[in-house]
Amino acid sequence: MHILVLGNTGYLGAHVAEHLRALPEVRVLVAGRSHAADITVNLATDRLQDLAALLAEAAPDAVVNCAGATGGDAVTLAEVNARGPAVLCAALRVAAPGARLVHLGSAAEYGPTEPGVRVTESAATRPAGPYGATKLAGTVAVTASGLDATVLRVGNPVGAGAPPTGLPGRVARLLADAGHDPDAELRLGDLSAHRDFVDARDVARAARLAVTAAGPLPPVLNIGGGDARPVRDLVRLLAQAAGFRGRIIEAGSGGSARSAQVSWQCSDVTAARDTLGWTPTHTLDASAAALWAAEGVPAR
Repeated sequence: MHILVLGNTGYLGAHVAEHLRALPEVRVLVAGRSHAADITVNLATDRLQDLAALLAEAAPDAVVNCAGATGGDAVTLAEVNARGPAVLCAALRVAAPGARLVHLGSAAEYGPTEPGVRVTESAATRPAGPYGATKLAGTVAVTASGLDATVLRVGNPVGAGAPPTGLPGRVARLLADAGHDPDAELRLGDLSAHRDFVDARDVARAARLAVTAAGPLPPVLNIGGGDARPVRDLVRLLAQAAGFRGRIIEAGSGGSARSAQVSWQCSDVTAARDTLGWTPTHTLDASAAALWAAEGVPAR
């Protein structure tokens, strides 16, 4: 089986490629903008005919699209998160119409939801900003493509390699910079929002199961922790893992712009359990520990 992973040098893409390489009798090809990739691809700019030619040569049995942008202006987000999946689907229809496509979406596509409610895949999508809106556009491109395709709508991933553009990675970096100073202060925004955190390793396992599942899959599957936790819980666990001795100060507003309007986020993962046999297996404590360990700084 030949599996092509796009965006393998990114946060989730690296985890997905690692999990897929552990499968027996599988050859994993990686594609992206890095010169180290097996296939050089830029979904934000590549022409349809060029991408189709590359896919025809690779002849994948399955494609996992982990390429995406979490930051930048609206144009950048649209090019990567909306245009990228659309041109990929168009190229697959030409070059590899029988290949299964597994695309990583985002729970940000749901937008504000009712506190205390776990949202199912049939819930209304009302993204609160450009990130969620462009991810939703990518999801629509995939689900309307006519391909053997599914979108894994991922919650808030936590784990090794989390980028500093997101809160988990940013907090880990701040903790590393704080060093041994007991007078250090971490000034963060309001941490009261509830998020559905999911370990990056669990996301990768879901992608592996989706690639290898027999028969057609639902168009969208929620992949989350299945529980809503205050963001300050994650910050506290990271601080404990780091042996942080200073103070954490919530200085009012100043959190992520793309999630500022969403006080509660939690996904119902029943469909993933029933369809893929998938449930999250890593606790938030384990996710925080893995993220801190990847910083390469020993706990104090």
